[in-house]
Formats: sequence, C-alpha cells, structure tokens
Amino acid sequence: MKQLINKSAQILLGAALAYAGIKHLTTSRLEFQAQVPSLLKTWADQVVIASGVVEIALGLALIALWKYRTQIGWIVALFFVAVFWGNISQYINHTDAFGLNSDRSRFVRLLFQPLLVAWALLSTGAWRSYRTRSSRK
Repeated sequence: MKQLINKSAQILLGAALAYAGIKHLTTSRLEFQAQVPSLLKTWADQVVIASGVVEIALGLALIALWKYRTQIGWIVALFFVAVFWGNISQYINHTDAFGLNSDRSRFVRLLFQPLLVAWALLSTGAWRSYRTRSSRK
C-alpha cells in the first residue's frame, strides 16, 4: 500500500512538473519571467524556456523512469532548490505574478518550496535510500 501511495505521489509530482513546464513555454511565460532574478533579467525569456524544458523532462522522467526514481528524486529536489532563488527574488523585489500581489502572499509561497523538495525526496524513495546507506556506515 505504501509503495502505491508513493508511486501515486511521484506520478502526481511528475504531472505537475510537466504541466508547469508546458505553462513556461505557453500561456504563463510572462508570469514566469517576472520571477527571474534581477541578475538574469536580460535573459529572462531564455531562463524561462530552459527551466520549462527541464521541468517537462523531469516530470516525464518521474512518470516513466520508475527504475531510476531515487536518482531522479534527488535531481528534482536539487531543481526545486535551484529555482527557489526566483521565488526569493519575487519576494525581495515585490514582483506581482501568479496572483501573488502582496509581500505576505509571496512570503507564504516561500514556505512551500521545502515541501516540494520533501515531496520529491519522499515520493521517490530517495530520502529512504540515503538514510539506509547512512545507517550502514
């Protein structure tokens, strides 16, 4: 039962990532550009396109490559850590996007990024695998 729940959570995360990646490339492109940190604003569109392609690839990998789930889990978690910079930038620069039009709503969104990291690590078994290896040492 636990494996079924984890697999379902992994597939849901994969679908959400693929969907977000498609939104990067289509209807929400300008919204995502608003989240690109100031340092990269000159290349905002390229950053959004690249991150969208990566999200689609990671989403599909979570859905289709079950054999490599723990490795993909770590990669997805690292991706969520990497894009957190954009969420911080949106908060610091008071940038409205995705209905986040107050500092409070942008701050609350920051609290959800660690949950995405945990979702990636727990649903794929990456965290369990790490803990098992660590306890053997």
